[in-house]
Amino acid sequence: MGVERGAQSARSRALAVLRVRSAALAVALLPAAVAVVLLVGGATGHVVGGAWDAARWVMTVTAVVALLAAVAVGAVIVRARPATTPTVEVAEHSAPDLYRLVRDLADRLEVPAPSAIALTPDCDSWLEDRTHPASASIPGAPGRRRSAAAPVLVIGSPFLWWMRVAELRAVLAPVVAGTGPSAHPDIAAARRFVRGLDAAVAVAAAPNQGPLRRVPLRFVGWVSKLLLRGCRLHAAEMERGVATAASERAQTVDYGLRIVAQEQVGLAYAGWDRLLTRVALPAWRMGRWPSRLDAGVVSALTELSRRDRLADGFASRLGERPACDLLEEPGSVDEATSLLAARLFHGGPAEPGPDWSPVDWQQYPEEVVDRKWRTDAARLHRVLDTMGVRRASAPAAPTLIRVMDHLSTASAPAPNGNRPPATADALNPAAETLAAAIGAEVAREEAAAPPPAPLGLGEGDDPWDTGPLPLFPLQPPRTGRDLLADHVTAMVCCAAVDTAGAAPGLDWLDGPALLVDGERRADLGTRVLSLVEDGDAAPLRSWLASVGVRPEKTVRLV
Repeated sequence: MGVERGAQSARSRALAVLRVRSAALAVALLPAAVAVVLLVGGATGHVVGGAWDAARWVMTVTAVVALLAAVAVGAVIVRARPATTPTVEVAEHSAPDLYRLVRDLADRLEVPAPSAIALTPDCDSWLEDRTHPASASIPGAPGRRRSAAAPVLVIGSPFLWWMRVAELRAVLAPVVAGTGPSAHPDIAAARRFVRGLDAAVAVAAAPNQGPLRRVPLRFVGWVSKLLLRGCRLHAAEMERGVATAASERAQTVDYGLRIVAQEQVGLAYAGWDRLLTRVALPAWRMGRWPSRLDAGVVSALTELSRRDRLADGFASRLGERPACDLLEEPGSVDEATSLLAARLFHGGPAEPGPDWSPVDWQQYPEEVVDRKWRTDAARLHRVLDTMGVRRASAPAAPTLIRVMDHLSTASAPAPNGNRPPATADALNPAAETLAAAIGAEVAREEAAAPPPAPLGLGEGDDPWDTGPLPLFPLQPPRTGRDLLADHVTAMVCCAAVDTAGAAPGLDWLDGPALLVDGERRADLGTRVLSLVEDGDAAPLRSWLASVGVRPEKTVRLV
């Protein structure tokens, strides 16, 4: 009963959307209809005279203008290709077991199977209609409507590596169930109409339009936005009805297991977010992209479960068959989705190159962590050189003691022993000046870097293609306090590696880590903040002594 109610609601809302389309067509044809009546009346001698003749000419011109405008809007809607989500296509020959699982699921749900399967480097799954608006249903009698192509099933790649096969099937059940309502001709036509309007609005708002196109496209954009406002509520209610019908239909398949699987969805999202922001982002910023991000999700979540004891029977669950076994070559698929993740979340190139190369997890500490520390340390000393900071007893060598002396001596308390209290983001004067200089240097380096190429707009692509999703930053811009603390921490880590036998390491949840005697030292951050925020070097000096770091020794930079 719930399935029928949801489907009926979706169909009624789809008809409401199509009525908006019909109303727009009627408005465009109305001047032509009036002009035809007046012309026929004049030809038969029924409506003649000065006023009728003037009205006839006015309506004829108005009809021509209205028809030309309607043709222009229709041409843009037909030609503009809607934005599609960037994905990694999975051919059936490369994942026959996965396709078999999805088809069996569709048979159990009594819905059409998706037309194809694709992977997204994100923790979500959905159906995506990739038909062009030009292939929209022919209006008129139902018998003349074209059959709608089944949508593409897009699966979040972290699910394949973290979830077991049964869990993946349970998670995909309500998604695959959505192909049923999608096959209805009215719902398919309404979706194509809305997607076509979206594409037309994007084309009209595209930059770098010539003067001959700018004014007509503004009119097209205005009309498309007007139509979108008219059908927005109906389209939203239609999709809500489709989701309700799909969810109700999926109740009959693996319902109990789906509750457990949804917990794994939340875990996968948490591990994926930590892996991107704390592990992948440092590599992306230096032109390296981890080539096994999905495998990293498993390591990150294994570590998270070990630390927090999130679930009972965790080891036995990992003994079950992982969903990535449904792929013939999971390593190649992981590499492709990892590159796409770097393009989406950071804006890297589409192909590897000299300044954009993959890195394996085994080489990550040496090729990313150590290089990042030494790059930051080199920038820190370069800024100190620019500021003219010198030690009284030694030349301006790249040593840790040079940094500590500058931040602690220049931030000494006043003779009365008082120091201004620091807020969460506030620094003392010497640290504030140094942080500002580092921020300016980082900004200059980022401005000098070439801008990322828009996704989907390579050589030979149609300029009317609005392209897929835009790029967006993973993290907000770092404050001066964060930048300075990161650079001082990098200098300390370089000194520990060069003088105390420490080593760069990788923490799956926190990113770059300093290993001393094979163990991660997580107690460095508070000591650095004492130096940066308060100018107090005593906690850091004690830590250096306990580890055996010699801050007066010269550090190797990049």
